[in-house]
Amino acid sequence: MNAPNPSSAPAGPMVAFYGGVGTVTGSRHLLTVGSSRLLVDCGMFQGGRELRDLNWNQPEFDPKSVNALILTHAHMDHAGLIPRFVREGFAGPIYCTKATRELAEVILLDSAKLQEEDAQQANRHGYAKHTPALPLYSSADVEAALTQFTTVEYGEQFSPAPAFAVTLHNAGHILGSAFVEVAASWSGGATRMVFSGDLGRYGVPLHSDPEPLSACDAVAIESTYGDSVHDDTPLLEQVQKPFTDTLRAGGIILIPSFAMARTQLVTLMLGELMASGAIPRVPVHVDSPMALAITRIYDKHLLGTELDAGLGTEGDSAILPAGTTFTQTVQESKQLNGLAGPRVIIASSGMLTGGRVLHHLERLLPDPKNLVVLVGYQAAGTRGRQLLDGARSVRMHGNDVAVNARVLSIKGMSGHADSNELMRWFRSGRSLPRLAFVTHGEAGPATALAEKIRRDASVTAIVPKIGDSFDLASMLPRSTPQ
Repeated sequence: MNAPNPSSAPAGPMVAFYGGVGTVTGSRHLLTVGSSRLLVDCGMFQGGRELRDLNWNQPEFDPKSVNALILTHAHMDHAGLIPRFVREGFAGPIYCTKATRELAEVILLDSAKLQEEDAQQANRHGYAKHTPALPLYSSADVEAALTQFTTVEYGEQFSPAPAFAVTLHNAGHILGSAFVEVAASWSGGATRMVFSGDLGRYGVPLHSDPEPLSACDAVAIESTYGDSVHDDTPLLEQVQKPFTDTLRAGGIILIPSFAMARTQLVTLMLGELMASGAIPRVPVHVDSPMALAITRIYDKHLLGTELDAGLGTEGDSAILPAGTTFTQTVQESKQLNGLAGPRVIIASSGMLTGGRVLHHLERLLPDPKNLVVLVGYQAAGTRGRQLLDGARSVRMHGNDVAVNARVLSIKGMSGHADSNELMRWFRSGRSLPRLAFVTHGEAGPATALAEKIRRDASVTAIVPKIGDSFDLASMLPRSTPQ
């Protein structure tokens, strides 16, 4: 389904979903009122080839027609296609928090570099699907996009287009993450819609609780864990024996982890476990230049928080175990492959879709004394999901690699709210929305959360498909300014 043409669209608000529906990646939601157009997020599709191929499609709407882009947070599934969108003609401002702007610069430049390197390697070794292999976007495309970023504070209202007044609120998911409150007005009335982005958990380390849901008529709510409740098994109970057994046997613990937010939570966990004596103190290597840059950003923004004022550099950060080393160059990364255990290696990406972690995985998987630790959501089609589902081999760099190492999935470390927490947030405002669009979830979780919203909150809930467009004025006929 094509996006409505702004010159022919109804005067009232239309919302269309072009990603982040039916899947947990590729978030992209378009809100139109007359000729005013607002895009919330511009994420990269991740997972199996069918999803990844969507990144190469032309936008379903003219990028030049979009007045502004609102970025909820800096994860790739929400921000990863911004440089390509700019290259395709989007020239408006990109609004986000200061922390999101700093994090986005790091992750987008890293993404471009990896794509450029992967394309070069594919061309060298002749395994590209297309000849020549090309990156989705270049480092120059990222630099161009970064000039369009404009930062705003939580709670600060701004007007990115004539029909819209927008406010960002802390979503508690990662540093700088926000949910987006949009007040839309037109000649026939006004309505208020909230886009949740990704919602964080309540009462967890490192990140604050999500702010209460703003009073609104409609909400687009994520559903990554819409059908499940996080396991509350204490972390020590989950990891003490497998970690200790691996390290005492001289094995290596490999933790595939997103460089942003998850790596900082993992190193915080390891530091506490080693300091308490719960697991042996061994060398910890973070094989990611991006993780070092992001840890410094976390340190900078967390000064004065409960983590204490001793934050500042990788040498004295309360986020890191003592003696943590960061691997920056490719040569240093290769040298890690020559080191015997016991030790811990943390490397991106968290779902094993690419990056340096694959070289470590290829070396460590065949050895039964090693341990691979999954610390977050594993999307369908990824190597992480294959390991989670018990695969006996996984394919990397054109080879099938035997899975003899143990695989441990740690429960409760997700940065996403679970089903109960999503409903807690949904009910946290002064009043309930009248309409909910359930997004950012695979079919099962999205359907389950929609049913829960209908049953427990008596609110109309819709699970959109990619390309679906909805006329909010007709669905909310008595909508008035709030």
